[in-house]
Amino acid sequence: MKKKVSLPVQIVIALIAGILVGLACYFTGAVSLASGYLKPFGDIFVNLLKFIVVPVVLLSMIDGILSMGDMRKVGSVGWKTVAYFLCTTAIACVIGLVLANIFDNAGLFPTLVLEEGAVWEKATSANFMDTLVAIFPSNMWDAFVKANMLQVIVIALLLGGSIMAAGENGRMCREFVSSAYAVIEKMMGFIISLSPIGVFTMMAWVVATQGAGILGSLALVLLCAYIGYAAHAILVYSMSARIFAGMSPVRFFKGAFAAMIFGFTSASSAATLPVSRECADELGADGEISSFVLPLGSTINMDGTAIYQCVATIFLASCAGVHLSLGQMVTIVVTATLASIGTAGVSGAGTIMLAMVLTAMGIDVNLIMIIYGVDRLFDMGRTCLNITGDISCAVCVSKWESGKSGGSRR
Repeated sequence: MKKKVSLPVQIVIALIAGILVGLACYFTGAVSLASGYLKPFGDIFVNLLKFIVVPVVLLSMIDGILSMGDMRKVGSVGWKTVAYFLCTTAIACVIGLVLANIFDNAGLFPTLVLEEGAVWEKATSANFMDTLVAIFPSNMWDAFVKANMLQVIVIALLLGGSIMAAGENGRMCREFVSSAYAVIEKMMGFIISLSPIGVFTMMAWVVATQGAGILGSLALVLLCAYIGYAAHAILVYSMSARIFAGMSPVRFFKGAFAAMIFGFTSASSAATLPVSRECADELGADGEISSFVLPLGSTINMDGTAIYQCVATIFLASCAGVHLSLGQMVTIVVTATLASIGTAGVSGAGTIMLAMVLTAMGIDVNLIMIIYGVDRLFDMGRTCLNITGDISCAVCVSKWESGKSGGSRR
């Protein structure tokens, strides 16, 4: 029996094929072929991504909140863990935005040349207080219809917290969310399985209209993201271990190296859990704490994804000739940090989350296909970073808890 080609391999093949077809159209002057007959199929895939964003974000966030319901039993460990993840995610967003703006201001990110008569949708600017007020919905269904992602996040937080607070009376809602989320995951799996078609058609169109120069721009945005990954790992994770656990950065990275490599090659936080547990134990984390922190981290810790979202958003905004205001960048930080509660556990979360951020910024979601073909390369680095953060959190929380009890571990 023939072995089925994995989805990542299919996407890579589709990416290469799309580039070759796009170059052929570009050099032969057959741009209309890519625009008229290939791009529409890419548009269908993007429409499906837009369709799935709201239910995925809503249900995954509520499910993520409910999965933390037992934190009342674990007390301070649970809240310290969540606080650590949310703080580091916010810092990751800042790092990603700073680096992306440096690259953008240096002229390393392009502005795409559109076909005559075509225009990108422009992002609309708003001050911070207007944005703050607009976060809170007056009509739940209106938020869903308009795909107002900040309001969807607030609705998910309110519903999830209320179901948790209702206890036994909220059991039917809890079961409904779990069942509905399982259905949406299957639906999203089907949509993601269509990725090769979307990647091929949209990459062929992009290269046909922009030429080979866009490929160099993709290499630069990858470089920007990986600089962010490395900076966050060194400045935040190893320094946290140094400051809070008295552990040298060299020892920390040496102890976490096996999990980092496994996560980088597998691009799966869940698959790396056994290796992460061994690494955390080797670094002196308490076994009971790491058994709680690491699985929770694989669900809600998404620092690598946060950096990716920020870099990709600035890059795609530059492609559309859109300049994001400081207030809009703050909105990116808030959106990505709050969304870390549940969405990171979803297969294909990077793409769905990026679509969510672009929607919140008022940037055309069709632009996502420029970067989607190389998403696997981003995913390897962001998964590696997320796993490193989980281990760092386990080490730090273990130290905080041992200090509180007055005991000590090795």
